[in-house]
Amino acid sequence: MTHEDAPAPSRARRVPLFAGILPIRRRALGSDALAGVTLAALAVPEVLGYAKIAGMPPVTGLYTMLAPVVLFALFGASRHLVVGADSATAAILAAGLATLAAPASAAYVRLAGTAALLVGAMLLLARLIRLGFLANFLSRTVLVGFLTGVGIQVAAGQLPDMLGVHAGDSQTVPKLINLVRALGHTDTATALVSAAVVVVVVGVRLVAKKVPGGLIAVIGAIVVSKLVDLSAHGVAVLGSVPQGIPHFALPTFDLHDMSTLLGTAVSMFVVILAQSSATSRAYAIRYEETVDEDADLVGLGTANVAVAFTGTFVVNGSPTKTQIVDTAGGRSQIAPLAAGVIAVVVLVFLTGPLGALPLAALATVVFLIGVDLIDIAGMRRIFQVRRAEFVVASLTAAAVVFTGVEQGVVLAIIVSVVDHLRHSYRPHSGVLVKSPAGHWQPEAVTPGRRTTEGMIVYRFGSSLYFANAMRLSTDVTTLLADGRTVTWFCLDCAAVGDVDYTSAGVLSTVAKRLGTHGTRLVLSGVLPEVRAQLDRYGLTRTIGVDSYFDTAGAALDAFDNRKA
Repeated sequence: MTHEDAPAPSRARRVPLFAGILPIRRRALGSDALAGVTLAALAVPEVLGYAKIAGMPPVTGLYTMLAPVVLFALFGASRHLVVGADSATAAILAAGLATLAAPASAAYVRLAGTAALLVGAMLLLARLIRLGFLANFLSRTVLVGFLTGVGIQVAAGQLPDMLGVHAGDSQTVPKLINLVRALGHTDTATALVSAAVVVVVVGVRLVAKKVPGGLIAVIGAIVVSKLVDLSAHGVAVLGSVPQGIPHFALPTFDLHDMSTLLGTAVSMFVVILAQSSATSRAYAIRYEETVDEDADLVGLGTANVAVAFTGTFVVNGSPTKTQIVDTAGGRSQIAPLAAGVIAVVVLVFLTGPLGALPLAALATVVFLIGVDLIDIAGMRRIFQVRRAEFVVASLTAAAVVFTGVEQGVVLAIIVSVVDHLRHSYRPHSGVLVKSPAGHWQPEAVTPGRRTTEGMIVYRFGSSLYFANAMRLSTDVTTLLADGRTVTWFCLDCAAVGDVDYTSAGVLSTVAKRLGTHGTRLVLSGVLPEVRAQLDRYGLTRTIGVDSYFDTAGAALDAFDNRKA
């Protein structure tokens, strides 16, 4: 990285706006603009599909490439994160609005704007009260399972339009059952259009991954539709598409509607927080740049507020679009801005041809997006390295497929927290002994296990809190069960970052119980913050200020030298 290309953090601090663009690197302008053209070529058919997933008029997908992109470039900090329509949040939105209004109706669009307004307000509030840490409550394992479930749901939802049949029902499993029953009524012309799109997109991917197969398929479908008048052969087409940039639109401010949409908005908020944060962090690490999650929250929040007043739907930080720009050589927010300019050109001059787009072609593009979301490689990798987490990912995917996206988000959060608690409840603890080479190594907690004659150095592998504190007490009992004398019991706290009130009481009880057996409790590797906690809890008075050692080695030396 040259001096010209290196980030300028001091300047970024002085100029809080346009942090994703400034400093402008003149040598990179060409590659950023070209990356924007590539993004537009791939994103135009994609956002039309996302609008379909969300139940919105297709043209509103193009709207997500306008104001949200500008506002994130203005207020966000990430140079790489591309903000736009996203399949996961689109699916959540559709699930939340399914029973409130007819898809693509004026009432539906207003409710979608209200949902976006609520999400934008939550993101801005998260910035004010520093709730960015909530992004960490969706683990990578759970996100793989969640997106896999969303992919299955999205792909399954497009099959009726791909075959020209009516399957009814908004739930995935009943819809698939109805689809099987309706297979005898498949429209041949519609199915052939869908098959042709699959062949084109998959074929182009096999030949040249960087070529926009989706765009080629959409353009080809429009041309064929015009030439042979597919609508006269029973193939449904998109129909009239509004021309021009979006007009100012008001969401609904009805309190009942807002309260009804609150759960949907929270679900989208959590997914946006997790997905955007993970994506921006990944690319910041790749290019050795700093991460300003607070600024990104403002950018995402204002982008969604803009969405609420331009007649479109919730936007998110998109991993796929970010990867498209990165692969094409884009290194700043200039790339998505360039894609936005192309979207304006499409809206002003090319909406007429879009009206001839067969719905089957659009459904097939969405179907392939859903298939891409099914992370079979990720699920296989998790299965190979950690079976318990594979079960977590599978449960999350199943929840999305069988109960819905919103419920899947809730389960994902619960499962992530439970998984964390499971690990902290059963920490990797053990007795430290010296290897022949003189290095510490842990050994299992068994009766009679000693570090040296008369002393046990026991490392607890997690912070101490109410749920796992009794494991410490149980391990102490196990180690002393053989009845042999232990003069010193050293609790190594190198992995202990916090001690809550309950566990402090357990520690005090352990110290007193050890004292009745003539055993002194000493602590090693205690962090300053934890030492301050133990002082407040009164444990230091119980064991004495001289019972703290910097390291386990220092405690062992003190034990060996206590009679010297």
